[in-house]
Parts: sequence; structure tokens; C-alpha cells
Amino acid sequence: MSTATVPHDKSDQLEKVQAGLIQGEQVFAVYDCTGAGTGFVGVTNLRVILQDKSFVGGKSAVTSLPIRSITSVSFVSDKSMFGKFASSATLAITAGSTVHEATFRGDDKARHVHDTVLWLIASGGR
Repeated sequence: MSTATVPHDKSDQLEKVQAGLIQGEQVFAVYDCTGAGTGFVGVTNLRVILQDKSFVGGKSAVTSLPIRSITSVSFVSDKSMFGKFASSATLAITAGSTVHEATFRGDDKARHVHDTVLWLIASGGR
């Protein structure tokens, strides 16, 4: 996919993910996150990539979760009292004994990542 066809929020985040791809890897989406720590979440056909900017001294880490190691993905939406909008949505991805969380503005991007990861888990990462 070209940069123009990959759903993303910030071009620099997409470029970081694309720069670290291995042969045969395809990017499905890269979305900016809110809240402490997480800078962005990227999804490829082989892994989920999380950028964590919460390290001391302004350091950041990029963590890759291979699709085959993900055992669950959860979507939690913060609906308004009348159910008309979602101001934020959190995605929880379990890999091994660790739960990784990412919060998105609104629920459309979180739902897209959730549904893509669920599809990858169910299809065995194919």
C-alpha cells in the first residue's frame, strides 16, 4: 500500500512504521493515541506496533507484538450519557501475561484496530 492508501493520523508515525518493516510485511493502519505513554499504534499483517513515550529522560520505546502471540483484543468505548458519541475509546491487547492499552480519540480508529487485529488472530495472521 502506498502512504496515501494506508489509514493514518500523522505521516511521521506512518513513516516510522514503514521504515521498520520486514520483507513481506504490509501496513494496515497507524493511529495516534492519547494519554500517558502511548504515541501511536500500528497494525501490520505480522504484528501490532506500539510506541511508548513515557520513559525517563524523554526516551521512547517501540514494542512489537507478533500477531501469533496475541491472545485477546478488547474494545472499551466511553459513550456519552445518551450514547450519541464517544469522546475516547481504549483498546486492550493481551500478549502473554501482559495487557497493552492504547487510548484513541473517538471510537472509529479504535474499532478499526480492534477489528483488524481480531481478523488477524482469527485468520492465523495470514
